Amino acid sequence: MDSAGDSRTAKLPPGVPIVRALDRAIALLRAFRPEQPRLGLSELARQVGLDKGTTRRLLQTLQLNELVEHDDRSQTYALAVGLIELGSAVTTGRELRDVAGPYLTEIAEKTGATSFLWVHISGRALCVDRVRASLPHVDATWFAVGAQAPLNCGGGPRVILAYLDEAQRRQALALELPKRAPASQTDPELLWREADRIRTQGWELAADDFFIGLTGVGVPIFDRGGALAGALSISSLTSIVAPEGRPAHLDALQDAAMRIGARLLPA
Repeated sequence: MDSAGDSRTAKLPPGVPIVRALDRAIALLRAFRPEQPRLGLSELARQVGLDKGTTRRLLQTLQLNELVEHDDRSQTYALAVGLIELGSAVTTGRELRDVAGPYLTEIAEKTGATSFLWVHISGRALCVDRVRASLPHVDATWFAVGAQAPLNCGGGPRVILAYLDEAQRRQALALELPKRAPASQTDPELLWREADRIRTQGWELAADDFFIGLTGVGVPIFDRGGALAGALSISSLTSIVAPEGRPAHLDALQDAAMRIGARLLPA
């Protein structure tokens, strides 16, 4: 068993083994990404480290349960509608998403940027909602709802990092911190200082750290009890978000975050 497997097994109660067939099926589901929504049998087998026969049998079982679908013409697999049904029962971020939805639309329309809603989960930022601005000249891979982001890049994720407690922040900075662009910060000590700065400032402007030419602005959302509920952010061309090196729509973001928080009961 590799080190990753050892680490996951250590999280189980003593004497409780990982169910290998289920673990492999989940690995197949996780192989699909927004940028790779369709994959062939050979690629799936390669990604999860299984032979084609085992991979095919697992996929057929997943297909029987409407969790994956197969396209006969292209001979590729994709995630299926059964996962949407399962996802509708996920409670993480549900109250925040239900409250914040209209405000995300308002912010996207007002700023001309894509708006995002984030929550913290296990040292990463989970995108629980987004409203994409209609800007055909912006061509970038945006975080989809359900995607998780490390906390070193992006306005929203970096705001999340800033408002975590010490133990949570250490956990986040111990995870992989990818360098997505030349401006991406990956040094944990530097990121700790940056988090302190963001917390003191109350917002974050993240330029060129995810894609060159794009800038994000994030602000925290607090519930009525003052606890961090998540983060609200926008992202678009720097000329739209921060034309003079300062966030052009900070007041609108902070106002929306305050109105969202005023409707959130303490956890």
